[in-house]
Amino acid sequence: MTGAKTLIEVVVVLLTRRTGRATAALLGAVMVVAGPFAVPAAQAQQEGKTLRVALVQEIDHLNPFTAGFASSSMIGRMNYEFLTLPSAEDATPTGGISDKWSTSEDKLTWTFHIRDGMKWSDGKPVTAKDAAYTFKRIMTDKKAQEANGNYVEGFVDVTASDNSTLVIKTKAPRASMTALDVPIVPEHVWSGISDMADPKTDTPAVVGVGDGPFLITEYRPNEVVTLKANPDYWRGKPKFDQLQFVAYKNSEAAVSALKNGEVDFVNRLTPTQFNALQGQSNIATNKASGRRYLDLLMNPGAQDAARQPIGDGNPALKDVRLRKAIAAAIDPKELVDKVLGGYGEVAGGLIPSMYSTYHYQPDPAKAYKFDIADANRQLDAAGYKRGGDGIRTSPDGKPLNLRLTARSSEDFPQRTSEYIVGWLKQVGINIEKRLVSDAEVDEQTSSGNYDLALSSYNTNPDPDYTLAKQSCGNLPATPGSGSTASFFCDPQFDQAYQSEAAETDQAKRSEYTRQAQARYYDQAPSFVLAYQNVLEAYRSDKFTNFVKQPVTSGPIMEQTGYWGFYGATPVDSSSASGGGNTGLWIGIGVVVLVVLLGGGTFLAKRGKSADDRE
Repeated sequence: MTGAKTLIEVVVVLLTRRTGRATAALLGAVMVVAGPFAVPAAQAQQEGKTLRVALVQEIDHLNPFTAGFASSSMIGRMNYEFLTLPSAEDATPTGGISDKWSTSEDKLTWTFHIRDGMKWSDGKPVTAKDAAYTFKRIMTDKKAQEANGNYVEGFVDVTASDNSTLVIKTKAPRASMTALDVPIVPEHVWSGISDMADPKTDTPAVVGVGDGPFLITEYRPNEVVTLKANPDYWRGKPKFDQLQFVAYKNSEAAVSALKNGEVDFVNRLTPTQFNALQGQSNIATNKASGRRYLDLLMNPGAQDAARQPIGDGNPALKDVRLRKAIAAAIDPKELVDKVLGGYGEVAGGLIPSMYSTYHYQPDPAKAYKFDIADANRQLDAAGYKRGGDGIRTSPDGKPLNLRLTARSSEDFPQRTSEYIVGWLKQVGINIEKRLVSDAEVDEQTSSGNYDLALSSYNTNPDPDYTLAKQSCGNLPATPGSGSTASFFCDPQFDQAYQSEAAETDQAKRSEYTRQAQARYYDQAPSFVLAYQNVLEAYRSDKFTNFVKQPVTSGPIMEQTGYWGFYGATPVDSSSASGGGNTGLWIGIGVVVLVVLLGGGTFLAKRGKSADDRE
């Protein structure tokens, strides 16, 4: 039967190209009649097309309720479908589990119709009850709120009136209801999980039941996460057989592997690496505006949701005057020019300029200006006197010694930390540099055990998620829960954020969004340094048709969707196990995604990394 099935697949490919979807659909029915078949794993490894992607960042969790790192969220987006998701074309909402939706006149009730015919990988149907369970679990289980808790803020009730109808009621209108970036999970699997910290939530036995384009089949800590193509995915299969994310401790090793043909795709390149790869034979590059901002966290006095102090941050940083003086002593333009090699831009607010509708750029009169002399004057005026050794003391008489936590595996935090040490020395602040692993950065910052920390954050097209993470409502229930990294809690910010969240008029919502960012900028719980360009490269002799988001100028990897790798096509497509097109590439092959990870802890803390959050 294996040979018969393979022959039919080839015919489907050829006739689809010649006669379109009608013939493909007919032959698809013939394939169903032909019956299922299975290719042994070893044989599939030998015969299949493999897209190998270098991965530098660690994975924290496969559990979609607690996965916080960008790499972890990327896997979740492939394994689980969403109600709706940002389109590849322009990031506007497009259908996922839901194929149509509507809201009541008062915008307090949203009704989502669940797409007919979808099923989980164990054969059970995907229904509105699964979506209702997912949202209710987040609403009622604090441990399930870590990754996506803010998305259910203001929800009153979520019900499945029948298998096809999901109804969400809210306290007030919410502008982000078509941008709920929450993986929908199968109730019949997750209802048996009582504790989100249970190690089995990171095993294929639990996360292996999915409905996305790829399905998790294997997990070996610190080594491999394997996914195969979902044969029942409603958009159709990818066009290649296997996808591997291979771990490298640094980008230098990843680039070497790309040149040697050991991997086919690399992202997070340094400017020097990106420039060197341009024009090389069989290698194509992609530069795009990024959704990631880079910032310097300045612990403003970490506290939990009960407003109790947590962590060991230097209390001097509670003084906004000190935080502002530190911002004045840092030159973001030099970081963009020298560290990012010009592949980025000086930042303003929390929303990058690629999302221009909600981007905030401070008025020049209110913007922080790099001025060492002025920073010294600000510290003098605030009572931070210099000692005989040149180090200032805080008003309580303690030397101004601050720890700077940064990730050891990436170029930007390594090099930027050197600049910051030098600049702050000039204003009388002594810095102890601490370069540590991803997991240690996450553990220290989510628990409030830091003074300064170099951080980064991947934002979404809708601003609500990014702003919500800075609100009082996202202070952690317990230290280390990962609800926030800035520990910002400010009534003026919250007022603007709540107004933004409830406003459906885009012009008014944009204004509220900018007001919130202006307050954050002024109070400086972190100093947003730069919006980093995405720098990627791939083996053009092996794969083509990578889908960008947005399609004209966006990144391929780390999207707010799965389009980048889902649409990839082997150059020798005739040897792939499928072909066709459903608007975004229907394939017939079996796909396995392997994520190899090393150089650090694979299962780290359950919070969002302050270094690279999603």
